[in-house]
Amino acid sequence: MGGPRFEPVQAVRAYERVVEQVEEAIERGVLTPGQRLPSERDLMVQFSVSRSTVREALRVLQARGLVRSRPGDPNGAEVLAFSPATLHKSMSTLARVSELSLAELVQFRMVLDASANLLAARLRTEEQLAEMDAAIARMREAVEESYESFSAADVAFHDAVARASGNKLIQICTDVVRSIVLDLVSEKIAGASDRKALMLESIGHHEEVLAAVRAGDGPLAARLARRTMYDYYAVYVPEGERPALLALLE
Repeated sequence: MGGPRFEPVQAVRAYERVVEQVEEAIERGVLTPGQRLPSERDLMVQFSVSRSTVREALRVLQARGLVRSRPGDPNGAEVLAFSPATLHKSMSTLARVSELSLAELVQFRMVLDASANLLAARLRTEEQLAEMDAAIARMREAVEESYESFSAADVAFHDAVARASGNKLIQICTDVVRSIVLDLVSEKIAGASDRKALMLESIGHHEEVLAAVRAGDGPLAARLARRTMYDYYAVYVPEGERPALLALLE
């Protein structure tokens, strides 16, 4: 007979339902940072589940950075404030299990950096421009020191631009995605025979971006970010996945 075909369903474990309800309460603001969940015994009664189910749910919630549960604490688990570290952990896990490809991560960084540059060009202050100047000066000094020092100065420049964008979520996501991408390609960069030339070329790119930001030319600053990211990282991305990056170039 014809008709719809259904896929087998997966049994949902009780602790997952507990986790879902607590997460929903946090998302809706019913539970706020600093508040306490009911005690384990109260949770057992409210959810009609065993102590082991409650404890497994609390372990999952703690692993996700939503609550802090201390062994032996007579009070319930404490609801935690959002932390960039939580986002970093989640995205790092996704990258490690190959749910996010390097191409997707680089593409997202191209989007983020371009947006940060565009906003910075329109909203930056003189103090923030001075921070960017100082970061580039430090990059020049670090060329003769070590790649680690150079990389730290590079990060300082991008952090200054992200702060100048005025958007906290851009700042957080930029920091998270940048560190994950660098983790994935750091060994290849460290082993590059022309590393000094790459550092000098990078300084040139940063100077172009700073000039565009200083001039208030947002579209140019955004284009420079996308092109620089592509030129720097495309070589590490499988050739078949590079069209995803090229699609962002003008």
